Amino acid sequence: MSKIDEAKEILKELGLPAAQQNEISAYTLLALCDIKPRGNWSKATKASLKVSKGIMAFCKDVYKKEYAPNTRETFRRQVLHQFVQARIADYNPDNPKLPVNSPNAHYAITSEALEAIKTFGTKAWKEGAERFKSEVGELSKRYLKERKQNLIPVKLSNGKTLKLSAGKHNVVQAAIVQDFAARFANDSEVLYLGDTANKDLYVDKKVLKEIGIPITQHSKLPDVVLFDRKKNWLYLIEAVTSHGPVSPKRIVELEELLKDCKAGKVYVTAFPDFAEFKKHSTNIAWETEVWVLDFPEHMIHFNGDRFMGPR
Repeated sequence: MSKIDEAKEILKELGLPAAQQNEISAYTLLALCDIKPRGNWSKATKASLKVSKGIMAFCKDVYKKEYAPNTRETFRRQVLHQFVQARIADYNPDNPKLPVNSPNAHYAITSEALEAIKTFGTKAWKEGAERFKSEVGELSKRYLKERKQNLIPVKLSNGKTLKLSAGKHNVVQAAIVQDFAARFANDSEVLYLGDTANKDLYVDKKVLKEIGIPITQHSKLPDVVLFDRKKNWLYLIEAVTSHGPVSPKRIVELEELLKDCKAGKVYVTAFPDFAEFKKHSTNIAWETEVWVLDFPEHMIHFNGDRFMGPR
């Protein structure tokens, strides 16, 4: 294993989240422990390092890995903050009273982490890693627990409750199922519901197949698909927080995908607020509908000879 791979393995075994088991995190650990390409982890030492002139300079001088100056914030926000939370590193151990934005801000490996790291590659490593985790806890488990606490519950018409990952996009998706459907598609059932963390969170493959939608391509469907059996209407809804309204191009793509589906198609773009709607208004296809979460009891109809319904 290379020293980078070894460092990644150490971070994994010490309970760091997956996002801190990458290359930049590995280089940071090597710098904090002063481990060179041919060095041995048993010789790891503690030294206080600044970000640019310490850690990034170590990467360049020792491993010939040069990071752009503006990467400093990536080291700080996406690696070192988590190292401090996980008790891998101490912040300003030489002078804890330094102000937050001090140019003298520095980091050093903690004594607890150093004790465990020095056993890497020996029979004592597993025990050392477990002792460290038992003493300080695992950041990955803490993050997972916080993530679960922030999940957005969505109750389907069949009584099943799904949990969407946190985020603005999924807040809009949850509102589509709970608020839009109640007002404008009351007798519908959810056939498909994506999630920013799981594209195929809920897929009713049986009904999709029944009405002629290729189940092998459901990932090409919009964010939410509702089906009203009585009217034989299919609601194809995009939740937009940054991109992706029902544009003319998107209509063509969906019509091709759904060419064997005989249900009437209702195209809807859902926005969290009016400001987001205005950003995309010029790209929304005619003969489609718009629903804004801030005004849930109203719809905006883009032209057409009737209000909502298949054209």
